[in-house]
Amino acid sequence: MNEPLVAIVILNWNGWEDTIECLESLYQINYSNYRVVVVDNNSSNESILKIKDYCNGKIKVKSEFFEYNAGNKPIKISEYSKEKSESKVNKSSLNQINNYLTLINADKNYGFAEGNNVGIRYALKNLNTDYILLLNNDTVVDKDFLDKLVSTGEKKEDNGIIGPKIYYYSEPTRIWCIGGKIDWKFARGLHVGTNEVDAGQYNRTEEFDYISGSAFLVKREVIDKIGLMDKKFFLYFEETDLALRASKNGYKSVYAPEAKIWHKVSKSGGGLSRPIGLYYITRNRWLFMKKWAKKSDYVFFIIYQAVGAVVFPVVLSIYYGNLRLFRAYYMGLWSGSVLNR
Repeated sequence: MNEPLVAIVILNWNGWEDTIECLESLYQINYSNYRVVVVDNNSSNESILKIKDYCNGKIKVKSEFFEYNAGNKPIKISEYSKEKSESKVNKSSLNQINNYLTLINADKNYGFAEGNNVGIRYALKNLNTDYILLLNNDTVVDKDFLDKLVSTGEKKEDNGIIGPKIYYYSEPTRIWCIGGKIDWKFARGLHVGTNEVDAGQYNRTEEFDYISGSAFLVKREVIDKIGLMDKKFFLYFEETDLALRASKNGYKSVYAPEAKIWHKVSKSGGGLSRPIGLYYITRNRWLFMKKWAKKSDYVFFIIYQAVGAVVFPVVLSIYYGNLRLFRAYYMGLWSGSVLNR
């Protein structure tokens, strides 16, 4: 088989409905040399049971993006604990590619960074994979998306991280992101193309500072050289940190315009509207800047944060109507600026 092997890692946490729609779209792609690894981040609902029911053909997935295919069921499952997944497993079951799923049950919620690392470690140890694809469970993929991603990766040796054109799930022709630029003074990632209707304006390969973690194809050699995601970040900034580490080692983050997926993202505020999201965004801005910013940008960032420390939590709490955001902001500020020196 001439196609490079791709290990697709999907993280699930209480989101089985999204996960099985994502899986159904994956099992209908045209690329043939891939294996799917689902890491359940210690869900408190019936996610594991429902994912198994889907694989056994007991749940028919309805979607506006595809027709359900009963012909590729049942999907064979190999299930491991996190501890077991980190050792060598029975290789005989790994020879199967299509209609196969590896399910890893984590013993706690490890967050986005370390949760994905669990799946990556399994793939590196047990699969002779050429690429790792980190894919959000709340996405649906085009049938040709993986062909286009891998093709872009194969074109140049230094194309180390490759991302697709990501549309809003709710508005299939409106772009959510094609790649990201870093605003160093304000410590934020700026998505390129957001809210634009796709009229072909981004139909060329481009290099970016980072690729969205929603769909993040990375060459194995990059992981071998720079390591896994930094688990300190837990949630947010982890893909940007990985992209910068890759860049430091000579690898580019590029966008493949013909690769398309759809993402169930909220346009009303995303992580900032939730206490847990606001906490990690606030904390991780400090961690990220301490690690990567040049001195002049870091000084501006400190001043900006000091001035906004009174305004930000008040405005966010009022705008989203959630007083818990006030506390979450200050907890993140304290943890990022003081506790993580």
